[in-house]
Amino acid sequence: MKEIIKKAEDYALSEIDKYQLPSKLNFHTSNNKGEELAKKIKCDIDIVKIGSRLMDIKLGEAKNIGKIQDHVEMGIKATNDFLSKFNISQEKKNKIINCVEAHHNKKWTCIEAEICANADCYRFLLLRNWLAFLNSLGKEKDDFDNNLIYAESKLEEKWNILSLDICKKELKEDYHLIKKIIEKARK
Repeated sequence: MKEIIKKAEDYALSEIDKYQLPSKLNFHTSNNKGEELAKKIKCDIDIVKIGSRLMDIKLGEAKNIGKIQDHVEMGIKATNDFLSKFNISQEKKNKIINCVEAHHNKKWTCIEAEICANADCYRFLLLRNWLAFLNSLGKEKDDFDNNLIYAESKLEEKWNILSLDICKKELKEDYHLIKKIIEKARK
């Protein structure tokens, strides 16, 4: 599995270098948090490592072609193609695919996918990451009020996906601080 994890990371980083999405900050945040959660919860850490690296594998390409809403479907296909090159069980493949397909919803079929979805939430629920996201929006579109609305919608989307008590407890302070910042910024 170490080879697959390394190749998944190389693949994801090559996509990030090509399309500049997701940010490397967000990529490393979710990978590190996923690994940390997998150790605490004692599940298949290798599935989480691969799933967290591939869950946004087509985010940059999808945005580049104006189909960001299709990045999950594109990611599922790319992940299937990637996994077909390796001799791993169908059960493990299914879990990795579920990590990709369910990181924006709660249709988890395994704990590893739930962990990946929760790790993904850290991208928008940690103050540093949220501010970096808001900053990146400003580089794309110079409309602060609309960028703030969008950044707040991502904050709420991820807060509502968060399901693990350990994550809710850890992120609660940052979530409330970001909400205060948004409130102040609107005045």
